[in-house]
Amino acid sequence: MSSASGDQPRRPAVFFDRDGVLNRDIGYLFESHRLVWIDGAREAVKAVNDMGYFAFVVTNQSGVARGLYEETHVRQLHDWMADELGRIGAHIDAFEYCPFHPEGTVERYRQVSHRRKPSPGMINDLLERFPVDVERSFLVGDQPTDLEAARAAGLKGYLFSGSNLEKFLRPLLLGS
Repeated sequence: MSSASGDQPRRPAVFFDRDGVLNRDIGYLFESHRLVWIDGAREAVKAVNDMGYFAFVVTNQSGVARGLYEETHVRQLHDWMADELGRIGAHIDAFEYCPFHPEGTVERYRQVSHRRKPSPGMINDLLERFPVDVERSFLVGDQPTDLEAARAAGLKGYLFSGSNLEKFLRPLLLGS
């Protein structure tokens, strides 16, 4: 786009947790045919895009550490979600996930990670890579750990009840 010297104008961002916010939380989801979008989720991402905000996904994926699926599966699902969003002209600017868990069964993923929520590592990594206006940005999650991660990164966090994401999000976008 413009120069690479980091002088792009800062833009607000919405950080979405994935399971329970964008899609129904069915536990260890990695297959696209099992993904059920939350009502209004795709439209919520489009609303974020239309307002000129960054749209990010930050998701713990301990199923990798537990040996239930591979990182490749996580990336494939995110690619599929991106294609589905693209059908309505919506997009996610970056998908971030954490495959680590201290009690994982797969040795190379069995560790404490600064990226695993409630730690703010995934959010902080995005804040380093993108010109985000932190003051006007926020996270939408469905667990207290999501809100802890947001707080630790200096963001506002909102607990989503699981009904319609677009209806939940619109007032937050207008108020930020």
